[in-house]
Amino acid sequence: MRKVRLPAFALAIPAWAWLLVFFVAPVAVVFWYSFGYKPGMFGTHANDILSFDRYLEALTPTFFDTFLNTLWIGIAGTAICFAIGAPVAYWMAVKAPANMKGILIALVLVPFWTNFLVRTIGWQVILSPQGWLSQLLQAMGLGPLDILYTRPAVLLGVVYNYLPLMILPLFVAFDRVGTAMREASKDLGADRWRTFARVTFPLARPGVIVGALLVYIPLMGDYITATVLGGAKGNMVGQLVASQFQTAQNWALGSAMAIMLIAIIMLSVAVMGGLLWLVSLPFRRRNRLVLEEVT
Repeated sequence: MRKVRLPAFALAIPAWAWLLVFFVAPVAVVFWYSFGYKPGMFGTHANDILSFDRYLEALTPTFFDTFLNTLWIGIAGTAICFAIGAPVAYWMAVKAPANMKGILIALVLVPFWTNFLVRTIGWQVILSPQGWLSQLLQAMGLGPLDILYTRPAVLLGVVYNYLPLMILPLFVAFDRVGTAMREASKDLGADRWRTFARVTFPLARPGVIVGALLVYIPLMGDYITATVLGGAKGNMVGQLVASQFQTAQNWALGSAMAIMLIAIIMLSVAVMGGLLWLVSLPFRRRNRLVLEEVT
């Protein structure tokens, strides 16, 4: 019996089909709705007349300020997650005992065992002016806590919720570097800081990129944290999109906002990728010159 050989790309067909049905098709529908309008008080959308009016409406000062606020929270939240997650991941991968790594990873994953909304509401209780933290500060003579329903409260909430998504890829990246490379660098006269800067961190760069993307992309679309902790001062675009679909029933405007959010995420990721490429260009040239001298 003759065997039928499938091409190599056939293994990826289920994954491509999944992406096509559950990602490309829904985004295409949202993109189509964004050119429509809201037909009357009780209608949700209509596309018999196509225009860019919804995009222009989304760029009005009221909504545009929310886009800028979302971009600020996304970049700042990702940077803070990296500043906290990198030392923690490095310690877990390099300094922690080998028999403790599994327990430490489990502790990082503990917040994911609780519902996202419940975790966020927990911070609402903690940051409340009548909460235990505010009462403790008043007992110490520092005054009541007054950051709930502000941008810092949203920033604190997103850092707490997305920090594990930064720690785990960084841990894997640092752990894969291995002790042999670090020991070789020390044997050649490099101290621990130079070893980290020239050996450990460059080899762990893919984990840094993955961690930044895993945090930045879902953070930009988050609306639960902004709704629970932000109020009017901590609005994010995801919150506006949800309100247009669920409350205002203006699916066209909500779709335009969603498409603009996707475009902003893609553009900002491309810009940050370009900046990282430019920053790393001198290091790559230096490493190439060193290799040419050695060979």
